[in-house]
Amino acid sequence: MPLPKFADTVVIGGGTAGAAIAGVLAEHSEQSVLLLEAGPDYGPFAAGRWPAELTDAGAIPITHDWGYDSGEQYAPRLIGFERARVIGGCSSHNGCAAIWGSGVDYDGWAALGNPGWSTDELRPLFRAAADRLRVRIPEPGEITPFQRATLRAAAEAGIPRVADLNNLDENLGMAPSPANIVNGVRWNTAFAYLDPVRDRSNLTIVGNSPCDRLEIISGRVNAIIVAGREGPVRVEAGRVIVAAGTYGSPAILLRSGIGDASELHSVSIASTLDLPGVGRNLHDHPRVSLSYAGTRELEEMTTAFARDHWMPEEQTIAKAQSLRCTRAFDLHIYPVGGPDNTTPTGWRWTIEVACMTPRSRGALRITSVDGGVPPIIDHRYLSDPEGEDLHVLADGVALAREIAARPALSRLVGKEIAPDSSVATRDPLETFIRANCLHYYHPVGTCMMGPASDRAAVVDSRGRIHGLDNAYVADASIMPIIPRANTNIPALVVGERIARWLFRTP
Repeated sequence: MPLPKFADTVVIGGGTAGAAIAGVLAEHSEQSVLLLEAGPDYGPFAAGRWPAELTDAGAIPITHDWGYDSGEQYAPRLIGFERARVIGGCSSHNGCAAIWGSGVDYDGWAALGNPGWSTDELRPLFRAAADRLRVRIPEPGEITPFQRATLRAAAEAGIPRVADLNNLDENLGMAPSPANIVNGVRWNTAFAYLDPVRDRSNLTIVGNSPCDRLEIISGRVNAIIVAGREGPVRVEAGRVIVAAGTYGSPAILLRSGIGDASELHSVSIASTLDLPGVGRNLHDHPRVSLSYAGTRELEEMTTAFARDHWMPEEQTIAKAQSLRCTRAFDLHIYPVGGPDNTTPTGWRWTIEVACMTPRSRGALRITSVDGGVPPIIDHRYLSDPEGEDLHVLADGVALAREIAARPALSRLVGKEIAPDSSVATRDPLETFIRANCLHYYHPVGTCMMGPASDRAAVVDSRGRIHGLDNAYVADASIMPIIPRANTNIPALVVGERIARWLFRTP
């Protein structure tokens, strides 16, 4: 579809938040909405054009990825920072864990000077997002043998079985994860928010159209520049909402001259707006995996289960507390298992441990005005001066091992093969964690929300970019502190929150 010359509202990025924003605005306003997605748009679900790997909720797709990675930051290791380049964004290729977090998280956002973001104010939006994504909790008969055994073992280890992980006031427990899965289909935000309004004349969706930069004149975004196949295309806009994600949104702002003036000068970009917080405050939940050999009994149980059920790799999560936790919870512990043709045995059995309250902060920066050059992404995992992130993970490993040793699980999961039982004392365990730390696929924070008096803030509490009249950011990048949750639903709530404010704004 060709690009229009003008739109009242341009939404840059059709991911988890962007698809929701465009859908809500098109539904509640007669003004024209242009949604630009850098990847393909496969149209409505009912048309049947979506690749099976994107709709199959049983496994994580490996295509439609931006190709971001850690570069030289962790050499010789190379860590992939997977982000989806397709309509629906990461809701089109994630594990479908529809988790809300803790009430402590959102009350904390409000306490930082962000009115409208408290837990009680967001509860209706969490419920609305869950309804649109058709989220439900799996029935007991749908839980795989490995997941069932881990649930029982966790209870034996003192982590009680609870009814709903999305009780924002409950801070300890394990349960099947609420999931946006409909009859085995990953129900993404494109299906939930765009399909109902695709036939509206005020909504235009254009795929394969990455935004290069914003054109700024006298404190307003006058137009956006799209990287078209035959060269740049200019689209004038009444207002712009950047929703390109934690990596994409700051990169677009930086290419537009919005950021730290001295850093922009170093890559030959003229400063249009000095906001030093752009690209800073990058963080994610650091994670480490414990691998197990499995047993023939577990393989046979899983094979039998798969004959009559769909087989998700992830299905249950524990909210748990390290020995240093003083508020809410600071760990996710979750099993991942089943057939896996990438392993020597053809099976994968792991218990994953994630620190949900990371103190370490990194940054994103660009090295070129060319939008085709990927940014440098430096998460600086486990870099906090007090070593708290490392200590929390070490406590989590000890707790995961305790779960694996309980009778309900130990007879099925077999021996630990990584790091293996010889890595038992604190020093070698922390060495293992440092060498094998990964991410939980939840980057946030690079366009932080906060009052203008905070020089680290990029947008105000309603997502408006400080210093611009008609430009907003609305995705996980504006989160000042990462919630204790898989961030797909919180990112969607960001989109819902800001969209509802905007459709009441001329």
